Amino acid sequence: MSKEGWKGPLSAAAEAVTQQGATERPFTGEYLHEDRPGVYHCVVCGQALFMSETKFDAGCGWPSFFEAVSSEAVRYLKDTSHGMVRTEIRCGNCDAHLGHVFDDGPAPTGQRYCLNSVALSFEPLS
Repeated sequence: MSKEGWKGPLSAAAEAVTQQGATERPFTGEYLHEDRPGVYHCVVCGQALFMSETKFDAGCGWPSFFEAVSSEAVRYLKDTSHGMVRTEIRCGNCDAHLGHVFDDGPAPTGQRYCLNSVALSFEPLS
């Protein structure tokens, strides 16, 4: 199934991030300061990825979470681009690029999932 058939057309920025692995500029993302309760989904396919209660302010310029909703929600790939070794995270359902995960997050996991806002959609809890 084509990406367009899943959730609809993507913005140019979302296309660049989710399909080509680009990164949005720090401190510019729509969800950086979002603090309402809710669920963050993949913008491409709509799969639930992160709950608002796992979001924290890492000061890095991108929305950050310490835990995904499930072990199947995201998949992990070794990323050696830009002269670094990092762990890329992709949607476990449609393989869209989401961001990276680092081992410098808070308890209880010690993880910092650093996400591009344009790779996400947000569903507030009512």
